[in-house]
Amino acid sequence: MTRHHPDSLSLMEYSAGNLSEPHALCIRLHLDKCSHCRRQVDTLDSLGAVMMEQQPKVSVSGAMFDDILARIDSSPELKPQATVPPKTSLLQKLLGEDINNLPWKRQLGDVSVLDITEKFPGQNEQVVLQKLVAGGKAPAHTHRGTETTIVLQGMFSDQKGVFNQWDFVVLNEQDEHKPIALGSEDCITLSVLSAPLKLTGTFTRLLNPFIR
Repeated sequence: MTRHHPDSLSLMEYSAGNLSEPHALCIRLHLDKCSHCRRQVDTLDSLGAVMMEQQPKVSVSGAMFDDILARIDSSPELKPQATVPPKTSLLQKLLGEDINNLPWKRQLGDVSVLDITEKFPGQNEQVVLQKLVAGGKAPAHTHRGTETTIVLQGMFSDQKGVFNQWDFVVLNEQDEHKPIALGSEDCITLSVLSAPLKLTGTFTRLLNPFIR
């Protein structure tokens, strides 16, 4: 069950088609597994359709915008739905194979990465898959920009809590963390970074000039 979701503004931007392709992918992957967020996006899509039909007569005030956000935030949780056996997943279409069989590159300690930015031509962000071995720890780090992450497999914990499969998290320069992979399964995430991360450990920070 997903516990960490995109915020209402991100869902509005997704519904309006204003997000970059990598960010939209992260939200789409979350929506595929989260009925609560799907309901919110369906509501936004319906509102958007009505506004488009009445565009010459309707102006969106700041009060109306705030009211829409408030309604979305107060939407009740839906009861979990039965899991539908998946067809070819969005990720497999993008990557061409299962994420566990990719040509991972060891980065630091328990962390391996695969940069897939080239699959999103024309985008400014870096798009990277990260794998943290079961029970492993990632180096302590913060961020030089914004990092949007969705958990694709396994789970991890940090100072903000426990993040399970399909959970969604956004971090920035004020967030410093040291993720730990929980359970017996490797934790694999998909992240979109506006700037490289910044290592903060006593020794690992020496490697910052080499991180891209």
